[in-house]
Amino acid sequence: MSARSPREAGESGQALVEAALSLPLVVFLILGALQLFLMMQARVMTHYAAFRATRAGSVAHGDCERMTHAAILALIPTFHSFMGQGTGSLNGPLGRGAGSDAPRLLAEAFAARMNNRYAGSGGAGPGLDGVHNRSIVWILRDLAGGGVDSPEDSDFDRPGHLRRLEVQLVFWYPLRIPFANWVMSRMFLAHFGLRPYTDANPLLVAERNANWNGGEVTPSHVLDGELAAELADRVNARQYVFPIITTFTMRMMTPVKSRFFATMNCPR
Repeated sequence: MSARSPREAGESGQALVEAALSLPLVVFLILGALQLFLMMQARVMTHYAAFRATRAGSVAHGDCERMTHAAILALIPTFHSFMGQGTGSLNGPLGRGAGSDAPRLLAEAFAARMNNRYAGSGGAGPGLDGVHNRSIVWILRDLAGGGVDSPEDSDFDRPGHLRRLEVQLVFWYPLRIPFANWVMSRMFLAHFGLRPYTDANPLLVAERNANWNGGEVTPSHVLDGELAAELADRVNARQYVFPIITTFTMRMMTPVKSRFFATMNCPR
């Protein structure tokens, strides 16, 4: 076998160096695209969760607990594979058909998170996914058509008396794809003008450092103070999330009760 010429050896070494330099970018493009698709699915489900939460409040006098539970139940499939392994077969684990255990498994997944914490019933230590342990949703509310009577809206049945429940739902969607979650979180913080990023740029091989400073953040890209602080705090704790925000409005179908509106927003 003939030995390779110095030129061939040099070209081979150059190809290896170029491959090593471009590999992080290729990996991020693949993982980042997957994470974006998952976020798009979560966005659709957040719209549905906002509807479910608003309807629950509309038919239950504005009960925050029922609203929160309705939202979490709708969102569980976006961040937890409650069906587990082997439950999607034709016969199922118990031989009763595909998905026969789905209601029970969903109920168990919900029971572990019904306190609105990724961590489950305790809420202090690492979450059920080993990372996240803070609230799943924030529900911000407003009542159009007047204040809250005590103990309940006595004019509910009067003609022309319209009360609308306006809900803004914030879903703290957990970014679950490794490496992509780290990069995208820093991109989001820079995009919202919360923190510049000037370390090594994983997106461009030719540049050593990034210059992600958000530039002039437009009003549409400005997060509310509480949302901005919460996002930065979670990323600092390496709990990579993205706040998906959506709204829904529905007429109250039951009289507003003041005990469910001690505070306008639901507990977090």
